[in-house]
Amino acid sequence: MADHEYRARIHWSRGAAVFTDNRYSRAHRWHFDGGVEVPASSSPQVVRVPLSDEHAVDPEEALVAALSSCHMLFFLSFAAARGLRVDEYSDEATGVMGKNSAGRTAMVRVTLHPRVSLSGERLPTRADLEALHHRAHEECFIANSVTTTVDVEPVWGT
Repeated sequence: MADHEYRARIHWSRGAAVFTDNRYSRAHRWHFDGGVEVPASSSPQVVRVPLSDEHAVDPEEALVAALSSCHMLFFLSFAAARGLRVDEYSDEATGVMGKNSAGRTAMVRVTLHPRVSLSGERLPTRADLEALHHRAHEECFIANSVTTTVDVEPVWGT
């Protein structure tokens, strides 16, 4: 894959807040090249409401979602290439903040819990699915970009 630059534009405005008293809103907007605009904020666990917006996406959630989404997209691509028909894919991904090896606060672990439903004449074995998840994890650009431990724990059954 050739080098490609990805962009996101963020915008925040002070409004009527004094700012220097540290009592300003952390709410802001993310703008992406496809025209999507997302409300964003600091996490309410980091900066309490009302100075953060609990209904907006925070950077920590976005990191977890990016890892999950990247894994899913590779998994779907590899499954399709093997002739497998995926009907649904969902994930209840989680991220844990803690101290990293340098003693700094960081996202130290992200665990993906993908649940995949397949149909058709060619149904893979559990070992086949585990291999697809492993390959997806190995190829995921986002997982390859972070030092966070990323675990994949597929959810089996219905």
